[in-house]
Amino acid sequence: MSDRINISSGSPYEAQMGYSRAVRKGDFVFVSGTTAGDVGENAADQAREVFRRIGAALEQAGASLSDVVRTRVYLADIADFDAVGDVHGEVFGEIRPSIVILAVVGLAAPGLKVEIEADALI
Repeated sequence: MSDRINISSGSPYEAQMGYSRAVRKGDFVFVSGTTAGDVGENAADQAREVFRRIGAALEQAGASLSDVVRTRVYLADIADFDAVGDVHGEVFGEIRPSIVILAVVGLAAPGLKVEIEADALI
């Protein structure tokens, strides 16, 4: 019997592209790149929504934000580094996972400013 659990957000892209919002395998939880969709006009607001969505996926997998050991942050504009970094600090100030922040050419849809992945160890 497999100990793999796939978590869905209900996005139509999951079936189309063959992925899950998050996957739990044993004590590990891997949360896919997550965006804010149409929530939030600036990068900080989008990051807050992203972390809300990541937290919900982790909860479905039996984990929480306090279990996060690594994040990957993708920015459409490196000028948002401090704004998104501050939100990351609000969420993970005492948890202090490892992190990488990268500027990318673009994200999946116009208006998206940030996409974040998270790995957790329960």
